[in-house]
Order: sequence, then C-alpha cells, then structure tokens
Amino acid sequence: MGNVHAKKRLAVITGTRAEYGLLRPVIFKLLKSDTIQPLVIVTGAHLSAEYGNTVSEIEADGVPIAARLHILTHGHGPLSLPETVQDTIGQFSRWFIENRPDGVLVLGDRYEIFAAAQAAAMTGVPIAHISGGDVTLGAADDYYRHCITKMAALHFPSCEDSARRVIRMGENPAIVHNVGGLGDENIRALPRMNLDELSESIGFDLHSPYALVTFHPETAGGADPAQQSDMLMQAMEDITAKHGIRWLITKANADAGGQIINQKIDDWVAQHPQQALAVTSLGVKRYLSAMAKAAFVAGNSSSGVVETPTFGVPTIDIGNRQNGRIRCQNVIHCEADAAQITRAMETALTPEFAQKAHAAVSPYYGGDTSGRIVSVLETALQNPNFGAPKGFYDGE
Repeated sequence: MGNVHAKKRLAVITGTRAEYGLLRPVIFKLLKSDTIQPLVIVTGAHLSAEYGNTVSEIEADGVPIAARLHILTHGHGPLSLPETVQDTIGQFSRWFIENRPDGVLVLGDRYEIFAAAQAAAMTGVPIAHISGGDVTLGAADDYYRHCITKMAALHFPSCEDSARRVIRMGENPAIVHNVGGLGDENIRALPRMNLDELSESIGFDLHSPYALVTFHPETAGGADPAQQSDMLMQAMEDITAKHGIRWLITKANADAGGQIINQKIDDWVAQHPQQALAVTSLGVKRYLSAMAKAAFVAGNSSSGVVETPTFGVPTIDIGNRQNGRIRCQNVIHCEADAAQITRAMETALTPEFAQKAHAAVSPYYGGDTSGRIVSVLETALQNPNFGAPKGFYDGE
C-alpha cells in the first residue's frame, strides 16, 4: 500500500431496489477502474423476503458482493427504527474497522444510509455522497440527507439548486460536483423493453392504457398511511370505472407504515385481478420501460418528480413526501384526497396535458453522470488529504 497508485478500496453501500438502480452504472464503471476496487455492501430491504429479496437483482448483474449486513430484524414496533439504526451503526462500524476501506460511497437519504455514514465518520472512513442538497419536507429522509452532507468529504448533487444548497450548508465549492442525476442518465442510457417483452416478463398485459403507481409512507408530519392509501385507491377505483385504466403497482419501501400500504395494495389488487398487478420490485430495466409507456405515473416516489421529466410522461405527485423538490411541468401536485387525486388523474389523461408533459425539460441532465462520478472519485481517492478535517465554508 506504499504505492500511491495502488488500487484504492471503496465501499459502496446499497439497501434498496431504487438506490441500487441508480448506483448500478457507477458500480459497473468502478468495476472497470484501474485505480479503484469497489466493495459492494448489501443491506436493508435487499436481504428481506418481505421486500422481495432484491439482492437477487445485484447477483443477476454479476456484481461481486463484499458483505451482506442484515439489519431488518427488529420488527415494526415503535422502537424498530431506532433499534435498526443502532444495529446498523454497530455492524457497519465493525465492518469498517475490520476491512479499513479508503472511502465509502453512499447515495441519498434513507435511515440505513444515515446510520452507515455515521459508522464511517466515527471510524475515520471518508464519505462521498450522491444526491445531497435535495429537499423532501414530507419525509424524515430530509434531515438524514443533510446530516450525511455535513459528514461527507465529497459531494455529487444532482442539479444546480442542490449544489448551491450544499455550499450554503458550509461545504467548500471545491468538493461539490454538480454531476446531474443518475436517474436521468439511466433513462437515456439503459436499453428498454417494448410492450410485448415487458408484458410477457411480468405476466400482465400492458397494451391497453395503464398507469405506473408507487406509494410510500410519509415519515414526517404524522400522515396516516392507511388513510392515504384508501384515498389513492378510491381515486383508482373511479378512474378504472370511467376510463378502464390498468394499474401496474410497485409496493412501498421498508419505512414505517410501508407494511400497511402493501396490505392495502394486495387487498385492492385481489378485488381487481384483471385490471391491476402489484409487484415488490420490477428491477430498474422493467421499471423504466414501464414508465416510458405509461399513460401516467402516480404516487409519491422520488422517481415521480426526478426521473419522469426526462420521459415527459404525465405524473401525479400525491401528498407532502416530495415537497421541496423541483417539480417540472409534467408533474401535477395534489393532496392525499380522493377527489383531488381523481381530478389530477383526469387532467393527466387529457391530450392537452400530455402535450405539456412531453415538453418538460429535466433539471437533472448531467450527460455521463456515472462516468463523471467515477472520474472525480479516482482523483480524490489518490489524494493523501482525502478525508482530512474540513472547515466551514462561509463564502467568498
């Protein structure tokens, strides 16, 4: 290790299907790097049967897995989240101490990423952070994300607004790289399936107009996931009756309340077996292929406001979970109220709104985003000062 040009070991952490879908091109490029050895650590929902054992998607890609850290072992009670965070800090701290990577790459804002970043910070492993500076006022993820920003030594925000926000949080512009959004890159770069292939792959006919729905719990503000789910499904019932729309639903994530939403989804789909299909995970290729051809996208996933503008697909953002993010002209925002959701879906189905949505311009365009991230990482990890204590940037 005395040779400054020896390969540096970079831990890359993934805990959810959505996050892996974004990290995927970065991981592929890191695997080809002459100067970095990626160590992919799989945790969270990836290793849970309840959430689809989505580690299988990583295995199917042939990505070497350096460690599998099981953290979702604390049930769904009021102490489950703090106990999971405590457990995650402990497991990752031990892994970092035993393996001593030269850095760790994390994406986003979830509690398990927050906990892993704490472990890295406390064991002296420099953090590179993708998608800092975003705002999502309806989710606890908002402050998890900003905490990670203050622990990180390197930042890869996904748009200019977020980059400016990271700098206003006291981060030196020299370590803030506005590289664009990985979701936007995926949409432009990933080969997609046609409707015949997609329908056969999921066992559900998508040749008639369909909507792609993903609804997660709001983890800030005290919203009731059961009530919100009922409002969404009442609207879906109305639109099914009026327009015969079919529904492709991806289930909620592992946040508190997700189990309730998923039970509601299963019950509704059981009542509409010809009109709806619910899956735990589509995988990134099928998900983006479905998004491209959907009559509209609905729910409160970040992909609804971050990725759909690249396609120009009509989108309904429900409730407060994504409040604070940039909403492009293809996105209709409404409260989690059945009448409002129905009106928004009716609008989304009009030719006039479809034309408006198609003209949307994504603020997340960054060109070769994954390549830019890897290039910056290759330089940073070879710098002996990477991870040195940083000052608070007060501006010029």
